[in-house]
Amino acid sequence: MNKFEKTNAEFEAALEECRTVFSNKLHDYRASWRILRPQSLTDQLFIKAKRIRQLELTGETLVGEGIRPEFIALVNYGIIGLIQLEKGFADTVDIDTDEAIQLYNTHAHETLELMKRKNHDYDEAWRDMRVSSYTDLVLTKIERIKEIENLGGETLVSEGVDSNLMDIINYSVFALIKLRVEC
Repeated sequence: MNKFEKTNAEFEAALEECRTVFSNKLHDYRASWRILRPQSLTDQLFIKAKRIRQLELTGETLVGEGIRPEFIALVNYGIIGLIQLEKGFADTVDIDTDEAIQLYNTHAHETLELMKRKNHDYDEAWRDMRVSSYTDLVLTKIERIKEIENLGGETLVSEGVDSNLMDIINYSVFALIKLRVEC
C-alpha cells in the first residue's frame, strides 16, 4: 500500500466513525438540524472549534469530553452545512433518516475526492502538521465563512462557503487520524 492509499484508507475509516455518530444522533434527534439557518450552523462550528482550542491551550475539561468528539462534530456539522447549502434550511424536519444518510454519504464522498486531489498536490504535507494547526486553520475557515455570509455570498476572488466547509471537514478528519495515531 502506497502512502496515498494509506491516507485514503485512514480517511475513510475516520469518516465511517463520524457517520456512525451522525446516524446514532439521527436516531435520537431525527434531522432536527434542518431548521438551522446558515449563520447558526456557522456559529455551531465556531463553538466546537473554540472548545478544541481551549482544550489544547489549557488541557482542562469540566464536562469530561475531550478533543476527539469535537473534531467528529466538526466533520458532521461540516457535512450538515453542505446539505443545508444544497437544500436550504427548513421550518420543520422535512427529511427522513434514509434521505439524511444518503445526503451525508454524497457530501462525504465529494469531500473525500477533494482530499485525494489536494493530498496528491500537497504530497501528504498534512502528516507533518500539528493537530493545533488544524484547529487554527478550521477557525480561520469559519471566520472566512462568516465574512462571506456578511457579504451575502458576494465575493470577488474567494472560494465559496462550500469549499471552506470541505476544508473544515478535511482538516478535522486529518486531526482524527493524527489523534488516533498519537493515542
